[in-house]
Amino acid sequence: MSLPTNIQAITFAKNGGVEVLEKTSVPFPQQKPGDIVAKVVYGGVNMIDTYFRKGLYPAPSFPQVSGVEASGVIVKLPTDPAVLENKWYKLRDYKIGDRVAINGQGAHAEYISKSWKDVYPLPNELSLEIGAGILSHGLTVLTLMTEAYNVKKGDTILIHTVAGGLGLLFAAYAKSRGATVIGTTSTPEKAEIAKSYGADHVILYTKENTVERVLEITKGEGVHAVFDGVGKDTFLANFDLLRRKGTLVAVGNASGAPEPISPLKLAPKNLKLVRPSMGNYIVTPEEAHPYFVELVDALRSGLFKIRIEKTFPFTAEGAQAAQTELATPGNKIAGKLLIKIGEE
Repeated sequence: MSLPTNIQAITFAKNGGVEVLEKTSVPFPQQKPGDIVAKVVYGGVNMIDTYFRKGLYPAPSFPQVSGVEASGVIVKLPTDPAVLENKWYKLRDYKIGDRVAINGQGAHAEYISKSWKDVYPLPNELSLEIGAGILSHGLTVLTLMTEAYNVKKGDTILIHTVAGGLGLLFAAYAKSRGATVIGTTSTPEKAEIAKSYGADHVILYTKENTVERVLEITKGEGVHAVFDGVGKDTFLANFDLLRRKGTLVAVGNASGAPEPISPLKLAPKNLKLVRPSMGNYIVTPEEAHPYFVELVDALRSGLFKIRIEKTFPFTAEGAQAAQTELATPGNKIAGKLLIKIGEE
C-alpha cells in the first residue's frame, strides 16, 4: 500500500481560542518500532482537546495536531521483534486492515502512529463511529469508578454533569453497581435522557440549588462520592454536599480549573480529594486488558449506549464548531461529537 509523504490534520500553532485551529499539511507520522500506523476514519471530540488548545494542559510541541481519540484501519504493524513476541501484543491479534480504536494525542489527522498499547481492536459488531467514541469516555468511567472511588451497592453518587457523553456512561455504570445516582444538568430534555441511562434524581442546576437538593434527597447525609467534570463552577460546593468520609473525584475542568485549596479543607469531614487521569490507570497492557474487556462487554450488553450527537466535517471550521459547541456552558449536547476524517 502506497502511503503519502504529507497528510492533512487539524492543528494549532499556539494556544488560544478556537480560531487557532487550522487544517494544515503535516509530514506523515514517523513510525517508531513499537507503533501501529492507522488510517483515521473518525476522530472523537473531547473536553481535553480544549484544554490542550487553551494551554490548561501543555502541548508537547507546536504545531500540535489536535485530538486524543480516533478510530480507523491498520496500515502498518510494529517492527520491533520484542513487541511482536509480547504475549499481550499477540493477544490482541492485530492484522493489516483491522478496524481499531486509538487513544492518544494527534488523533485528528488522516493517519496516526501510536504505540500498540494505545490501539485496541474493534469487535466486528461495533462501527467505526462507535469506535471513535468509546475509549476516552468508556475507559475513564471504568477506571475512575473502580480505582479513584470504588462505587459499591448502597452508595449514593453525584455526577456533574450527567447528560454529556461522559456523564451518561458514569450514570449507567454507577447504577449497574447498585448505587443511587444523582446528576446535574441544564434542561428538562437532558434530564430525561440521563434518567434513561440510570440516573435516579436529576437536578436542574439552572433552576435549583444543587447543595440543597442533594441534602434533601439524602436526608441530610450527603453523597458518598462526587464525580465532577465541571471544575471551577462546582468545585467548592461539593464540600458541602459530601458526607463524612466522602470522596471528591475531580474529573475535568469544563468551566475552568478550580482555585487551589488548603488540605485543611478536607479535615472537617475527613474527605478525600482525587484528581486522576485515566491514562495513568492503564499504563501497561496488563492494566489495560481487563478494562478493555469490560468495556467491550458493556457495549455488547447495552449497558453502555454510545449516543453520537453530531458529526462535523474535517475542516478548520468543523473542528472549531465542534469544540465551541462542546465547551459552551448549558449546551444541548447529550452524547458524543465526532469529526469525519476519512473513508474506511
